[in-house]
Formats: sequence, structure tokens, C-alpha cells
Amino acid sequence: MTQSYRRLFDLTGKTALVTGGGGILGRHFVAALAEHGARVAVVDRNDEEATAVAARVSRDYDAVAQAFVADIADKASVLALSEQVEASLGPVDILFNNAATKTDNLENFFAPVEDFDIEVWREIMSVNLDGMFLMAQRFGAGMARRGHGSIIQTASIYGMLAPDQRIYEGSSYLGRAINTPAVYTASKAGVIGLTRHLATYWGHAGVRVNTLTPGGVESGQNAEFSRRYAARIPLGRMAEAEDMTGAAVFLASDASRYVTGQNIAVDGGLSAW
Repeated sequence: MTQSYRRLFDLTGKTALVTGGGGILGRHFVAALAEHGARVAVVDRNDEEATAVAARVSRDYDAVAQAFVADIADKASVLALSEQVEASLGPVDILFNNAATKTDNLENFFAPVEDFDIEVWREIMSVNLDGMFLMAQRFGAGMARRGHGSIIQTASIYGMLAPDQRIYEGSSYLGRAINTPAVYTASKAGVIGLTRHLATYWGHAGVRVNTLTPGGVESGQNAEFSRRYAARIPLGRMAEAEDMTGAAVFLASDASRYVTGQNIAVDGGLSAW
């Protein structure tokens, strides 16, 4: 009998949950998983964005996608979310821990190290790291009881490498000067460590846990930033959001059934320098 390899990427019958599902990367992850057959819970703090993504994906891919609102940094909200999703879409087979925050105040987020407010630090950590743990704790435990599941956690190239401060000279994001704050680097490095711990903790129960680490994605930076960043990349350009979807589907599916505890860097070769 001829072996079918294409079916390894088939997510038909699976329920996937994507946090930050209304965001720049999240909406592409939702669409890619849905196109490969998964029922997708689109989770975001912003009801309008989550609803719009779910409606578009349902229409464009003839798929099941449903919006849910939750604060992943709040344990009670996570518990309520799990009950809502399972009642509507069934037990979660794929958890895509993708949500992150810059806070609602970019001035505070981009403050220099010397002036960075510890309360802003804690607010960011509460989503970028604590929220990932709360989601993994709740949904990973269910996966372990059922004997299967895939958890994917979005980190950042700056969880692996320190930012090159030279690329920020003359650079801006949405019209204001930018940098990469230390809290972002620390939180994303924590994501990679959390992934490795959970992979070894739940491996015996058939739960795989991996990190997807994007390089810099075009998302409102000015031309000078893009030029300086691209000069650091072997492939010579910044990423586009859809560049991340192939790795996402791979990690969600049985195509990666013997892959766990890994950090998949989709960075155009930056980390190879």
C-alpha cells in the first residue's frame, strides 16, 4: 500500500485554539489551521477583531471558526474560556499560545532601560509569560489526560538573541521612535524555557510542546528600519506574516509527531550569523 504523506498535515476533526487570534500573526495562523481542516477558536481581548477574523476565515475557507474573548493573564478568565470552547468546539487538540502585549501605552513600552517602569514590566510579563503558562496549564492538562495534543508557543528572535541597537537609528514604528525593550527579550526567552520544561513534563503523555520563533515581521515600521533590519538577514528582507504559517501547520499536525521541545526559528537566517 502506498504511504500517504500529505495526510500528515491534515487537521480534519481537530480543534485548535489560537490566542491573539485577531493580531498580525494570529489571523494568519487561524486561517492556515482552518484551511487544513481544523475547527478554530479565535481568542483575543478585542472582541471586534476576533469576530472579524472568525467571520472572514469561516467564509473564505468554508471552515468552522468561532470568536472568544478572554484575558489570558487572568486564571478565572482562562478557566471560563476552556469551558466555553469545549462546549462549542470540543476538547482542544492544538493550543497555539500566540498572544503577547506591548501594553496600551507605547511611550511606556519603548522607554529606555534606565527609565522603564516596573509596573509596566509586570504587566507585560503577565501576558507574555504568565498567560502562556496559565493557558498551557489548563489546556495541556486536558491533552495529557486524553493522551495526545500539540502546544505551540510564539517567542521571538529576541528571545534567542539580543537586539542590535544600531538598527534602531532613524527607525520608527507607527510614527514613533522604537527599540526592543528588555522586558520583551526576557519574556520571550522565558517562553523558550517554558516550552522545553513542558515538553519533558508531558512527553510521556503524548503531548508535544514546541516554540515557533519569528524573525522581524513587516508591521508598520518605517523604510529605514526595514532597510537596516534586512541588511542583517541572509535572505535579505524582513518577514511577512504568512511566512510563519508553514511552520505553524507543521508543528500543529502529525507531520511533526516526533518533534517536541524544539525552537523552530523562522528568521530568514538571522540566527545563523
